Amino acid sequence: MPKTSLIPVQLLESSALLPFTSPSPTLLKLPVFFSTVSAGFPSPAEDTIELGIDLNKLLIQHPAATFLVRVSGTSMIDVGIFPDDLLVVDRSLQPYPNAIVVGYYNDEFLVKRLVKKPEGLYLIAENKKFPFTPVKVTEDVVIWGVVKSVVRMLG
Repeated sequence: MPKTSLIPVQLLESSALLPFTSPSPTLLKLPVFFSTVSAGFPSPAEDTIELGIDLNKLLIQHPAATFLVRVSGTSMIDVGIFPDDLLVVDRSLQPYPNAIVVGYYNDEFLVKRLVKKPEGLYLIAENKKFPFTPVKVTEDVVIWGVVKSVVRMLG
């Protein structure tokens, strides 16, 4: 049997999965411009601003079932998940084919894509340069939650 190489996801809070909660939840609405930002040719700026977006509401739909994890490794870079990114993971959602999920296998947490093949469900890496043997989802694999968002600091 080929050796499976796994890239672990480092938990922010010790080794236990803790829900993302705050002793005093706050509402923080940040202003959002009506116009979009061009990633190509520049366009004239508009002076109009939307009322605001609460990032808690945008990123966290089920607070009691949501946690954050920090990524290590490069097995998911082809889908825009890089080392040191924070993943917003919702444990209340049913995993579905093609979802990015956090799983537990061989005493390690990992982030992978969940794919459906005729012979069953598999966890696969998303890095063409990464030697990874797909992991068949069996009773030895626990899917902890579905990744809903990626938070990345720039610079």
